[in-house]
Amino acid sequence: MLTSALFVVVSALTAPAPIADLSEAANALLAGLSDEQRAITVYDFDAEERWDWHFVPRKRPGLSFNELEESQYPLILNLLRAGLSEGGFETAETIRALEGILRIIEGPGATHRDPLDYHVSIFGTPDPAGTWALRYEGHHLSLHWTIVKGKAIASSPQFLGANPGTIPEGHDRAGHRTLGALEDLGRAFINTLSVAQRAEAIIDPEAPRDILSGTDRDVIVQEDLGIPYRALTEAQQAQFLGLIEAYANIQRPEIAAQRLSRIRKAGLDAVKFAWMGPIEMGAPHYYRIQGKTFLIEYDNVQNNAKHPHAVWRDFHGDFGKDLLKEHYALHPHQ
Repeated sequence: MLTSALFVVVSALTAPAPIADLSEAANALLAGLSDEQRAITVYDFDAEERWDWHFVPRKRPGLSFNELEESQYPLILNLLRAGLSEGGFETAETIRALEGILRIIEGPGATHRDPLDYHVSIFGTPDPAGTWALRYEGHHLSLHWTIVKGKAIASSPQFLGANPGTIPEGHDRAGHRTLGALEDLGRAFINTLSVAQRAEAIIDPEAPRDILSGTDRDVIVQEDLGIPYRALTEAQQAQFLGLIEAYANIQRPEIAAQRLSRIRKAGLDAVKFAWMGPIEMGAPHYYRIQGKTFLIEYDNVQNNAKHPHAVWRDFHGDFGKDLLKEHYALHPHQ
């Protein structure tokens, strides 16, 4: 028993910091739960449920704040803090708080608008040297981390949404635009483009009603349209990278750096920016950024362009598929 405990301690010390911290926070959560609470939180790593994700209000499995005493809420919040940057955590918590505002706006019948209806599911055993996964999900939030053998971590799909897009008067933080930076950075970038560049970047005068990639297990590569990184000036390239970084930086710095390194390794030149809809503030609009390995989509059409959705998908890396494939190739699964 002592040898086993020592191994776990040493593994935690040698695992990359995000993996060690997520494992520690996940184990602290499980240790703070009753047997009944733990039973609805933990699934087998290979459970089909791990692939089922969405961002709409719906009945969800896993442990929600509703199943906890208020004194236990920090168990979930500390787990979130272990995977997200400070700004990412604030964004996630603001999105959750918007459910309370929606309930007030929509009236007594809007019982499905519940800021406590956000769920944690753990797949496998959160050993810092092991293979396991974590999902945090509710309306307008779907965050996933997959750890493989304590050495590598995947952090997609990553979905964020906001309704109302701007917090109305009469509520705390009135005027705050939860995903405003993602809209502003995208619009600022397209406004740097010349007439000729903009003609290449704008691929449709009308924006789609929602993100095009949907919530399928395997994300589909979108049409290879838009303006590529190589066609930008040096200043525009820096601004373009800043927009990509804004999505990566939802995650804690080490994970964000890993994402950006992977993009650079795959090659920046062919990464494309595409816009749909008018570029004027307040008009329904959509943009995407697509490279060889990843897809970012931002859509703000619903509720008169006051209801943004934003997603990051990895073509082979969602749910750690590429990491697991590499691991099983080297170590056949028994």
